[in-house]
Amino acid sequence: MKKILVSVGTRPNLIKITQLEKAFQAAGDFEFRLLHTGQHYDYTMNEVFFEELEIRKPDYYLEVKGDNQLDVIAEILKKVQEPLLSYQPDIVLVPGDVNSTFAVAFAAQRLGFKVGHIESGLRSYDREMPEEINRMLTDQISDFYFISEEDAIDNLLKEGIPFEKLHFVGNTMIDTLVAFMDKINTRIILETHQLEPQNYAVVTFHRPGNVDNVDSLRVILESIRQIAEQIPVVFPIHPRTRKNIEAFGLSDLLPKNNLVFTEPLGYLDFMKLIKESLFVLTDSGGVQEETSYLQVPCLTVRPSTERPVTITDGTNMLLALDKNIIVKECQNILNGNFKDGNIPDLWDGQASERIVEIIRELL
Repeated sequence: MKKILVSVGTRPNLIKITQLEKAFQAAGDFEFRLLHTGQHYDYTMNEVFFEELEIRKPDYYLEVKGDNQLDVIAEILKKVQEPLLSYQPDIVLVPGDVNSTFAVAFAAQRLGFKVGHIESGLRSYDREMPEEINRMLTDQISDFYFISEEDAIDNLLKEGIPFEKLHFVGNTMIDTLVAFMDKINTRIILETHQLEPQNYAVVTFHRPGNVDNVDSLRVILESIRQIAEQIPVVFPIHPRTRKNIEAFGLSDLLPKNNLVFTEPLGYLDFMKLIKESLFVLTDSGGVQEETSYLQVPCLTVRPSTERPVTITDGTNMLLALDKNIIVKECQNILNGNFKDGNIPDLWDGQASERIVEIIRELL
């Protein structure tokens, strides 16, 4: 029986692995264990997802704490050795691009265990993003490359990864969205906040480049205020963003009317909001994918994206951090002018099963 260890550390990681255990169990001949680094430990941002998404309690919990990224990575490297050596997995699966992804992959590779990178090959070509460095480093030490969009194949080939190691399987985050669609549809968050379908916008911002700089954050808040003059805005606020709004003294820029200001939401409520919204304004990576599957217009305030298929095929558009540009594109959507999109290839809810079949064949 082959032993599978899946590592997670953040909310996006959790959303990407919900169907893996079920797929391994259905396939048989696999033992599945889950490791959680503890990189995110706020309940609303993390543990609630275990409950909502029916994810097993982690077999290993590292309880990593750190004041900065290097501390977090160093703590993971120290603490992950014991479970790796005691369990002796046949493969370690690491999803995404967070610090936990790279740190666990690096430790596993150095200890002689095979590494499979889920969502490999994505590139923004913006090295100021910590996630970009994590993606690149993880791909350089992996053995299995599970790819969510075809652009990633070209990226990995350019970096010298042999073609035979590349496996275009689709998007495991979409697996979760498909699997939980019935539950998403029953959520009553619109009624709770007196919202009408297709008559509100959702806003999310958390990236350091947007919210850690007072001038950047001011542009975002001024844009939101102007948008709220046209349509209700729902703003589930990330702890980082809330902290900086208060620290920079920008609270007065928030709209006085037409704003639904919430704590971070659980997955099901958040997806219900996205699904029924007129459009989304964000800097998130995952939301670009989810909106493309749901065919909801998405305006992403970033200079680049590691998910170009959401632009070429999906419903996403990149915007500069400029209030006039942001408000103009929002107004275009309000006026009914936005590009049509399609669901990207293999985003069909079956990526986890494809991963399992590849591992069964090649491991």
